Amino acid sequence: MTDLKYCRVEDEGRLRIVTLNRPEVMNALHSEAHFELEKVWDDFAANPELWVAIVTGAGDRAFSAGNDLKVQAAGKRGPTPPSGFAGLTSRFDLDKPLIAAVNGVAMGGGFEIALACDLIIAAENAVFALPEPRVGLVAGAGGVHRLPRMIGQKQALGMILTGRRVSAAEGKALGFVNEVVPEGQALEGAKRWAAMILECSPLAVRASKQCVYAGLDEPTLQKAIGTMYPAQQRNRDSQDFIEGPRAFAEKRKPNWQNR
Repeated sequence: MTDLKYCRVEDEGRLRIVTLNRPEVMNALHSEAHFELEKVWDDFAANPELWVAIVTGAGDRAFSAGNDLKVQAAGKRGPTPPSGFAGLTSRFDLDKPLIAAVNGVAMGGGFEIALACDLIIAAENAVFALPEPRVGLVAGAGGVHRLPRMIGQKQALGMILTGRRVSAAEGKALGFVNEVVPEGQALEGAKRWAAMILECSPLAVRASKQCVYAGLDEPTLQKAIGTMYPAQQRNRDSQDFIEGPRAFAEKRKPNWQNR
C-alpha cells in the first residue's frame, strides 16, 4: 500500500497493522480518510497471505476522536463509503479477525471502529464514549446497535443517552474490552493476542467468526446450531481440516496451508 495520506500500513508476516494517522486532530476522520481506509481493508480481505489485522491510532493521545466535526461544521463532510466509517463499520463480510489497539481516546466514530473489531485491547489511559447526542447527532455507524448487543440494553443506554466517558477498566468490567494493558502498550498487547490467533488454523478461525456473527442473527439457538455456514463448510472441506488432527496425533505443530 503506497501513497497513503491518512493512515499507515505495515505488514509483519501474516499480520497487518493499520495506524490511523491524523494525530493533529486526534485521528478524527473525514470522507477522504474513509475512502482511503476502505481500499486498505479491501486489500487486506483479498490478500491470502494476511490472516489478522490490528487497527490503532498515531500518537499517544488518541485512538480516534471519531468524526472530524470541524470538517462537518464547514459543510465539507462528504460521503462515506459503503463499507462505513473508516471503511470498517459496515463491512459485514470480513471473516478475518480484527483487533483494536486502543491507545487513548476512542470517541464517537472512534469507539464505533473499535466496536466493529472482534477484540479490543485498551491501554490504561483509554477513554470510550458515544457523545453524539451532546452535539445533536446519533452514533449511527454501529454504536447504538453494536453496544447493546455486547453489554446489554441498560448498560449500553447508560452510555448512549448520556454520552458519558468510560475508562478502560470500566470497559473491561462492562464486557467490551478484552484486556487492559499499561499506558503505551496497547499495540504490543494486541500483537500478543494476534500471535495467539496466528497459531490457529486460519480457516477454522474465519469459520468460527462467521458462525458467531451469523448465528447471533438467527431467530433461535437451535437454528444457529443446525446451520452449516459457508466458511464452516469451506473449513470442513480443506486440507487444514485433516492437518490439524494429524499434527496433534504426530505431536508436532500443524503446517496450515490456508486451503
